[in-house]
Amino acid sequence: MTSTRVTTEIVDRLPPTAHNHFLLHFYAAVSRLLAYVDRLDAAADRLGGIPPSASRQQFLAGYRAELGHTGQPDATWDGWEALVTTWEDNADGHLPLRAVASSIGLDFRCRVGLLLISLAEIDSRFGTLFAEIQAPLAHRRLCLETLGHVMADAGWDNGLLAWDVGQRLIASGMAEVINPEAPRSEWQLRVPATLWDLVQGRRSERMEPWFRMHGAETFAGLTELPIPADLRDRLEQLPDLLRTGQLRGLVLRGAQGSDRLEIMGALAASMGLGLAEIDLPLTSSDPEAPSLARHRLTLGPLCVMARTTPVFTPDLGPGETVELPTLPGFDGFVGVLLGQEGGVRGPLAERALTLTVPMPAAAERRRVWEGALAGTAVEDLDALVGRYHLPTGHIRRAASLAVAQAALDGRTTVIGADVAAASRSLNRQQLDTLATRIDVRGQWSDLVVNEVTAAKLADLEHRCTERERLLERLGPAFRSTTNRGVRALFTGSSGTGKTLAASILASVLGMDLYRVDLSAVVNKYIGETEKNLNRVLSRAEELDVVLLLDEGDSLLGNRTDVKSANDRYANLETNYLLQRLESYEGVVVVTTNANQLIDRAFQRRIDIVVNFVPPGTVERHAIWGLHLPPDHAVDRAFLADVAQRCPLSGGQIRNAALSATLLAMASKTALGDEHLLEAVEGEYRKAGALCPLRDDGQARAHHGGVESFVASFQGPS
Repeated sequence: MTSTRVTTEIVDRLPPTAHNHFLLHFYAAVSRLLAYVDRLDAAADRLGGIPPSASRQQFLAGYRAELGHTGQPDATWDGWEALVTTWEDNADGHLPLRAVASSIGLDFRCRVGLLLISLAEIDSRFGTLFAEIQAPLAHRRLCLETLGHVMADAGWDNGLLAWDVGQRLIASGMAEVINPEAPRSEWQLRVPATLWDLVQGRRSERMEPWFRMHGAETFAGLTELPIPADLRDRLEQLPDLLRTGQLRGLVLRGAQGSDRLEIMGALAASMGLGLAEIDLPLTSSDPEAPSLARHRLTLGPLCVMARTTPVFTPDLGPGETVELPTLPGFDGFVGVLLGQEGGVRGPLAERALTLTVPMPAAAERRRVWEGALAGTAVEDLDALVGRYHLPTGHIRRAASLAVAQAALDGRTTVIGADVAAASRSLNRQQLDTLATRIDVRGQWSDLVVNEVTAAKLADLEHRCTERERLLERLGPAFRSTTNRGVRALFTGSSGTGKTLAASILASVLGMDLYRVDLSAVVNKYIGETEKNLNRVLSRAEELDVVLLLDEGDSLLGNRTDVKSANDRYANLETNYLLQRLESYEGVVVVTTNANQLIDRAFQRRIDIVVNFVPPGTVERHAIWGLHLPPDHAVDRAFLADVAQRCPLSGGQIRNAALSATLLAMASKTALGDEHLLEAVEGEYRKAGALCPLRDDGQARAHHGGVESFVASFQGPS
């Protein structure tokens, strides 16, 4: 069975470990089982029954010999209990079985009963023995009735029926029934695998797919965490309140990449506890799916035995609430990690404190970068701190990836490109399923707009660059109404450069750009639209990307009088988006083709509105110059005529230039007048209009004023 032999001498100085505590209860259980088997064999001998097999006698003889080394092979309940109690009195450390017994009220007999129903887990020959003594049922696990017979003897004097041991183990979550459809007397009992590992003193970080343990030693102290001083002061006062029971729960709100888990772990560690991260939905419509309801009885004993504080991480949307769970047999505090949305309810929530973990300020981000880089040289730390407004957890991951990127390139110094690649990797992991990434490149010189629009875009870039420092310079009246978010509205007809401007803005800021089509986010089911919006806005905010919300008028249109349920829910969706954008701390650009339909309440919340108007003659000529190949052979006068007489949008000019280039490639000549003319005509045909360049049936149409227009441009087009 085991190489460890328990002798009387060893018992006196058996080290106080969880495994040795388990061994003492194991031998007590084997002693009870052997006594019961002896009674059965004696009865069979008197009645002339079939004698036990040689293999069974040999198997049990080995355990009888081991029990003989304990000095009390035929010990009574009192004898075993006295031995174990004496040993426990000299053990100061954490013993899982003792801790859970004290927490849920299991006496010594119940603990031995727990070991009895698990003997087959230790030695499969016990399963064969159970099948023999429980014939004709032939179960390889102890039935509830058989457990009672094994437990019963003259020493049972506490007034309980013998089989109550099994019922108490079931009720406490320490045992489960694997055939509940059978009569109760035939119920087969099993200890949940995770609990059984802890009973034996075995533990690992992830004992179940939904149960992840973090030892107290893995967490830094509260003083070492990069959190604001006022939050640290409040956290340092919590252990006393939690020990006395004045508080039973702690709700930490913050971004997913923040140090919520580390803060909760530091708090638990200050009380000598580890952390148990419970990845179970608090509610579930599927009775077969893993959920708190299925594991609620087990969780209390599990956390007690592991000496951990349970922490739940429900992913809640706007308006959603969940009941903060109470765990039978667990009297410690319960932690909950939430985002900015959703809430908790129930009796335990009434004794729970809620704290918010803010996004780190520049000084805190610098501290995290320095720690995460661990002495690795960096090209410009100030630039990293100012550019990446990330939560602390994301900074650590980005730093690790950046160091690896530099190593791949054979460098010992981290440069900005390494961090950009690392940040982009994080973005793809968390945002690619929620929004579409747009490649960003270029400078403002690549965008042709009028002077007013260009000035507004310059203002927007400056606002984004200074968004954090701006808060430090504002007057006191702004403190409760302003954050570091930047909200911009791009208005104008299709093809006027709104998306291109957003792309260039992200490029010059050194940020990624993700586009969300609001019309695709809208869901017909009540509440789903808000959940979709919250999910994408929260991830984009945490990852500090430029978020482009296309077709903003689909959700930000003017609210209407409520004449039907549809009107009411549409208004609720608009109200939610208005409030969420007001608290948004990243850079968001909303585009619309119908500015007059945008709700005025939203326009008041916008920091900068940029109007994109169709390009005039000068702008169109410049756009043509940017899109035509450098070696084109289009006559300058003809190109000027096209720019003057064809009021195409920037998007249409781009399409025409692309078509003309393809035509030139097909003819294997340089792009000339005829190619450009055919491409422009194609754009007019798509719009269902007549091309003004064909009004006289000629390939080209010149008219007065063209030469003077051409002369207004310096150099080649």
